[in-house]
Parts: sequence; C-alpha cells; structure tokens
Amino acid sequence: MSGFVILIQGDEERWRRMTAEERAEIDAAHGEFHRRAGDAVLASGELQGSDTAVTLRRGPDGAPRAVDGPFTEAKEVVGGFYVVDVPTKEDAVALASLLAEARHDHSGVQVQPLVDHRAG
Repeated sequence: MSGFVILIQGDEERWRRMTAEERAEIDAAHGEFHRRAGDAVLASGELQGSDTAVTLRRGPDGAPRAVDGPFTEAKEVVGGFYVVDVPTKEDAVALASLLAEARHDHSGVQVQPLVDHRAG
C-alpha cells in the first residue's frame, strides 16, 4: 500500500462565513476529486467544528486527561481529510490539487505519506 493522508486545513471562522457560491465551488471540486480518485479513496470525512474536539494530554498524575478544544493552538484547523492509496506522492499531490481549498487564500491542503507498519 502507498497510503497518503490529505489534510484540508483552513480558517474555521472563514469557512463559517462562506457564501453559497463558495460552498458550491468547494463541493464541485470534491466531487471531481472523488470521480478522479475512484477506489483509491480509502476514507474521507468533513470534521465538525473545533469547538467539538477533545484532546487527550498527559495530566499531572501521568494519566491521560481530556481537555476541550483542538489538538493544536493555531488559527488554521483541520476541517477534513482523505486517505488515499495511490502509487506515488506525486499522484497524491495531483489529486489534492483538485481540491478548491488548495486555491483559496484562507485554506490549504497537506499531503503526507502514511507509515506502512506491514512492511519489512
């Protein structure tokens, strides 16, 4: 397996203010992504707002402690993802470039290889 995660990152407040036309552009781009990727998409999803997130961190006693909020302190949050199985990183980048979030000034798309623990 040549697995890659494609993380869709952006300004959450900007996403909330998106116009119907902007949302339609993004939805159309995701549709094209799915058409081109086909069976290479192993998983995908849009995440609920970061205000619904829970992060586990080591507490004072060493045990995991749940805290409300996203897993990082940043203006940009992860809003969605794809996991794809394609031959090369270049193939994953080509697919990710279809996403409208890669063209907007308030978002971005990260492509990162997954570790194959079955290898070797």
